[in-house]
Amino acid sequence: MPNSYHIKTQIDRSRRIQELLKELPDVCSDYFLAIEQVTSTLTRMSYCYDLRLFFQYLSKEIPRYNGKAVHEFTIEDIRKITKQDIERFARYLSLYIKSDYEFDENDEDSGHLHEVTNHEYGIKRKFSSIRAFYRYLFNEGLIDSNTAALVALPKLHEKPIIHLDIDEVSRILDLAENGAALPKTYQKYHNITAKRDLALLSIFLGTGIRISECVGLNIDDIDFEQNAFLITRKGGKEVILYFSDEVADALKDYYSERKNIETLPGHENAFFLSIQRRRITQRAVENMVKKYARIAAPLKKKISPHKLRSTFGTNLYRETGDIYLVADVLGHSDVNTTRKHYAATSEENRRIAAAKTVLRGEPHK
Repeated sequence: MPNSYHIKTQIDRSRRIQELLKELPDVCSDYFLAIEQVTSTLTRMSYCYDLRLFFQYLSKEIPRYNGKAVHEFTIEDIRKITKQDIERFARYLSLYIKSDYEFDENDEDSGHLHEVTNHEYGIKRKFSSIRAFYRYLFNEGLIDSNTAALVALPKLHEKPIIHLDIDEVSRILDLAENGAALPKTYQKYHNITAKRDLALLSIFLGTGIRISECVGLNIDDIDFEQNAFLITRKGGKEVILYFSDEVADALKDYYSERKNIETLPGHENAFFLSIQRRRITQRAVENMVKKYARIAAPLKKKISPHKLRSTFGTNLYRETGDIYLVADVLGHSDVNTTRKHYAATSEENRRIAAAKTVLRGEPHK
């Protein structure tokens, strides 16, 4: 039976897409209908936000459009967009003002305007959305030339993989278990959340699960006899992952506590719960990881659940040297993605090998 959490997530995203389409030009509705069968709801929702931002930029920053409402843009208006207009969009993305009314589902309402910045990867992703839209318009004969294809994508500089080393992994798990080094403001809740937090950290570090897969886990997805659980990957594919006895101990310890919690209606089958007795959210998990990482790994900035996933991938590759195994367990559809991310580990191993190779004298320590 399909995971009800993921079904609800898909429905919520579809509803959000319909709401966003009301704000976009009419031609966008045909575009999203055309790509519906070949894209996920998450991808389409991201495209909606990116296209809305693009048309908002045109309205605010390009004089010829004179503050025109986004939904009033016509195909004739789009035909007038120049290569220079699109190139300036990259500069606009580097720093722009966003209002509360423009928040997406991952934002918190701060009650005022705030500045938004995008780095290379964010700018490239938004440009890719615009390019896909222009490709559709051109293929359908709605525009005479694919102007967006003339604009070069931002060059990306490779970022090193940030992961926890062995000592940091031990510290973050110890901290979650005993909470002794936590600030007093956190310690009063620690007795309530300790077993849950240790289970969450253990499952990230021990299986490489994605945060969306983790919060979507249901009680009946987990088989403690087999040390396995069923997850729903991107695109809705269901996969069985296995975990070690150490991870099993943390999960069982939390589950013994979880069974006695009376949840709010609709959250009865959720495995990981918040203090409010509902399915834990991705944002709550992110904040939990940051809380412990700030103390356990103070020199590693912005440690997130994804960085814990990277820690698992790095450790697995170091232990096995099997890039295909790492790609399979992490759920990468293209092994080149895995190879690209973990190539640094191979280089590190080669450097260690070179340092250990001695022609004369004593080996390097």
